[in-house]
Formats: sequence, structure tokens, C-alpha cells
Amino acid sequence: MANIKVLLADDHKIVRDGIKLMLEPQAGIDVVDEAETGAEVLKKIEEKVVDIIIMDINMPEMDGIQATKLLKEKHPELKVLALTMSNDDLHIRQMIQAGASGYVMKSAGRNELKEAILTIMDGKHYFSDEATQSIMLDLVKGKGKSSTPDPIHITERELEILELIVKEFTNQEIAEKLYISSRTVDAHRRNLLQKTGARNTAGLVKYAFQHNLISPTSDE
Repeated sequence: MANIKVLLADDHKIVRDGIKLMLEPQAGIDVVDEAETGAEVLKKIEEKVVDIIIMDINMPEMDGIQATKLLKEKHPELKVLALTMSNDDLHIRQMIQAGASGYVMKSAGRNELKEAILTIMDGKHYFSDEATQSIMLDLVKGKGKSSTPDPIHITERELEILELIVKEFTNQEIAEKLYISSRTVDAHRRNLLQKTGARNTAGLVKYAFQHNLISPTSDE
């Protein structure tokens, strides 16, 4: 099995060096590139094959949230692990909504970092224990009082795909209609399931109508 290729994005060299030192002895994980800003991440991703990006939330020029959003729109199959200094609920939440599959604190140790990478590469979410409690408490407290019709960020492409899923198109039919590969459709579908918390296609359809994302009378 090929090694997991990691791109490190943080505007502090000392942080990148520290993460590299933790990851270099780990079998099966290679740090293949580094970036200091979100804009640099987007540029480098076009030049190198990468599996997962460890992305700092706060960076100059373009932060990790905006970079993740743009990245997932263009490369839905790419994984993003958010890196955060504090239990900043709002930014962590925005990062997950933008498409990150989880987050670790910058204080995380070698084992936790490796576990986070492997968990996310396995298609699951990873939430740093230190940060999870405050996020979960916040979710419980705020349950049922969302002030926005769309509590998560769904990209335009994902919305297009969601509309076609609601109309009972298959992955192959969606791929042909949008001139993309069925693998890309599948990656978008998985991202939609992840973002909405739906367990299957029926759950996605239910979510779409509950949050007024799709009009029941939308044109063919």
C-alpha cells in the first residue's frame, strides 16, 4: 500500500517543523510539501499528488476555512485535517462545514496526530478530545434553534448533485449530465452525507427538503 502523502499548511515554520518531526518517523506517512498560506495550498495542490492536508485555520492572505472551501469544490476527494490553537468553536465549526474531516489541537502529540490522519484517510471524522466536549455541548445547547435555513456550507456543485439525487438520478447519470467522472460524483455524494449527517440517499433527500435546499417543483 502506498504511503499517505501529507501537505502541511501553517504560517509558522516552527509549527511545520514540529509536525514534520512528529510525522517523519511514522511508517506509511510522508510529508511531501509545505505551505504558509491558503492561497499557496491551492497552488501547490495543482503541482503535487497529495492525499491529506493538515491545514491551520488562521493564516494570512487566505485562511484555512476559505482554502478548504475552494479546495473541496475542486478536489472533493482530498482530505483536510484542521489544525487549531484553541477551542474556538466558531472557527472549528466553520472549518468542518467547509469540508474538513476533523481537527486536532496544535498541542496534540505524535500518536494523536497519526491516529487523526489514519482515521480521516479511512473515510471517518476525527475530533480532538480536548476540543470535542465544548463543540458537543454547544451543539446540544443550540439544538433546534438554527437561525439560518442552511446550517452547513454546501457548495454550488454539491447542490447541483443534490438536486439530481432528489430526482433519483444514478451516479453514472449525474456524471454524464454534469460532464464529470462518476468517481467525482461519488466523492461529492460522500461529502454531502458527511456534512448533513445523513446515513443514506433517503436521508439526503429528507435533509434537502427540511432545509429548503431543493424546491419540490424544481424543473427537470
